[in-house]
Amino acid sequence: MEKQQITIGFAADLHVFVPARQRTDASAVLVDGVSSLGHVVESLGVPLTEVGALLVDGAPVRPGHVPAAGERIEVRAFGRPQPLPGPARFLLDVHLGTLARRLRLLGVDAAYENLDIGDAALAARSAAEQRVMLSRDRGLLRRRELWAGGYVYSHRPDEQLHDVLSRFAPALAPWTRCTACNGLLRPTTKSAVHEQLEDGTERSYDAFAQCGSCGQVYWRGAHHARLDAIVEEALRAYA
Repeated sequence: MEKQQITIGFAADLHVFVPARQRTDASAVLVDGVSSLGHVVESLGVPLTEVGALLVDGAPVRPGHVPAAGERIEVRAFGRPQPLPGPARFLLDVHLGTLARRLRLLGVDAAYENLDIGDAALAARSAAEQRVMLSRDRGLLRRRELWAGGYVYSHRPDEQLHDVLSRFAPALAPWTRCTACNGLLRPTTKSAVHEQLEDGTERSYDAFAQCGSCGQVYWRGAHHARLDAIVEEALRAYA
């Protein structure tokens, strides 16, 4: 089948995904007249989870549109905050453990797989539980089963947290979730958790919370100042 030429331009925010020759307002691309525009965009490196709009000659189209010769395609990124089809609930892959714990610290519903269960299982869980799949794996984010997804652009946990909060604007409720399992915390008494406390902790602290799911006990220990700083910064910027 004879190839047909279109021109395609990607928003600057998407340049991280595409080859250097495509980082222009309009570069030439050959298409087969059969493949969808969504397929063409992903074949150039951009997961559709990162695409806010597709325009053909200035008019919006769906990813299923089949581009024809001479069409001018514009691929836009999502605005921030990005609308979701439901609550901002997340699923994070095995490489994003620190980000998961920080989201939970802020009271954000963040499920996390600490084992590599495979892309198919992750995508299926995203769909079944209606969670936004967060990952740095572009192949995973191209899975059609995903309910929704988001590429995590940085390797650094501070930047990752900023990225997710600014993009999806989840409601924040610090100190209400277990950072270990994502369960909800509830106040408890010292006597109720006595057997889980070391002597020094029992003597030094009076206020405790316990996870209703895994039973983990929390108190304002020596590490609390560092966590407080994370919480205060997030509340200042995103609450």
